[in-house]
Amino acid sequence: MNISEKTVSFKEIEEIVKQAAFEYGRNIMADVLLDFDESIRDNRDKSIYINKGKKQTVVKTTLGEVTYSRTLYEVRQDGKKVGYVHLLDEAMGLGDGGGHFSELLRDLIVQSCCEGAYRNAARAVSEMTGQTISHAAAWNVVQAVGTKLDAHELHEANLASAGKGKGTIETDVLFEEQDGIYLKLQGADRKKHVDGKEMKVAIAYDGAVKKGKSRYELSNKVACANFEGVEKFVKRKDGVIAGVYNVDEIEMKFLNGDGAPWIKHSKTDDDVHFQLDQFHRNKAVTTYVSDMEARKRITDVMHSNDIDLLLHVIESEALSIADEDEQEKYMKLYNYFSNNKDGMIPIHRRGLKIPPAPEGKEYRNMGCMEGNIFTIIGNRMKGRRACWSIKGGNNLARLLCLKHTQRLFGALESLTTCVLPERYVEEVTVTYSAAKVPQHEGKGYNGFHQVLIPAKQKWLKNLASIKPAYSF
Repeated sequence: MNISEKTVSFKEIEEIVKQAAFEYGRNIMADVLLDFDESIRDNRDKSIYINKGKKQTVVKTTLGEVTYSRTLYEVRQDGKKVGYVHLLDEAMGLGDGGGHFSELLRDLIVQSCCEGAYRNAARAVSEMTGQTISHAAAWNVVQAVGTKLDAHELHEANLASAGKGKGTIETDVLFEEQDGIYLKLQGADRKKHVDGKEMKVAIAYDGAVKKGKSRYELSNKVACANFEGVEKFVKRKDGVIAGVYNVDEIEMKFLNGDGAPWIKHSKTDDDVHFQLDQFHRNKAVTTYVSDMEARKRITDVMHSNDIDLLLHVIESEALSIADEDEQEKYMKLYNYFSNNKDGMIPIHRRGLKIPPAPEGKEYRNMGCMEGNIFTIIGNRMKGRRACWSIKGGNNLARLLCLKHTQRLFGALESLTTCVLPERYVEEVTVTYSAAKVPQHEGKGYNGFHQVLIPAKQKWLKNLASIKPAYSF
């Protein structure tokens, strides 16, 4: 190559080709929508839907904005006009709370918003799709999807309350862990709840699968998070579990938590065994007992499983010192352990007759909630000066729970409303058929003549006109 020639980076070539491919794809999608609109027009009930001509609109897709025209209909009932409708928009589910976004773009926005701030997600999606998505538009999409999934969760909760859960996974033992995380609020919610509010988070799983030498992964994990009150949250959580597990086959449940009153609402019968989370139990000792020797004495007794003796030792330590502030700390520890006396002994040290774990799974000690509450909620929603409305926080948390339990894709698929005849797939497949790439159709058309290449890149135009020397 002559070094005096004007050069161009491969990045520029890739961008030109990408935009050309996107434009070609948008044209195909516009043709599909036009044909679908005509099919609806020809098969409608003409006594109800009166053709009023076409109106142009735009739908945002992963290929960019697709401009198309669809028919406007006057709706009549009993011979009277009752309104107007675009039947094509209804069939595609457009404008249903999330704006004119294709479902594929909607899914991309939702997944991006689960990864980072709305503004960053909007920027990333815009760069990927070659169009402008504002952070407000990304927020609206998340709210629309979250609201639909909220309705689904409430439906599952009602089914579970009636004993009609649709879960199919069977297990003899179910592990539940719960905790709360305080998040900052904004707007009217901030004034009402004085800056922050606790979001309740729960996970459930049926064991652990070994993935490495010392690495395990929770099996069939489900998660639920919400700002709502105790009764509603417990009902929602039970609905999420019953939507995945066949709860009628569960023989034993183990509940792990920090002893908060709302957590104990899940201890509904004798088959539910509560365990005070060992992280919070140990942290309480280090928080309230500053003397290292006293701390060791309390810890040694705590590991002996004699809880009455443990309480006696804590009380004795409190009475042995004159400092009132230190005494108060000891009594806080005493009350904390006394209120959670039934959960002080870890599950694996109670001598319970637990059904054997299924092949390939293990029943490990509970206590993974701290890691999960950060991974699911904290990493995305806490810090970085993030503030939430209660409704907006609930909607995002719902998506985060699905994402981190590998159920987000399935949930988004369940919201798909636009179903076209299969013949459209066949038509698009024929259009893109790889077998036709090296062939000439019509008067020598080779697929490159419509590519928009800047005039200054003459050498690139010449490159695009080169015929392939071989066939694939």
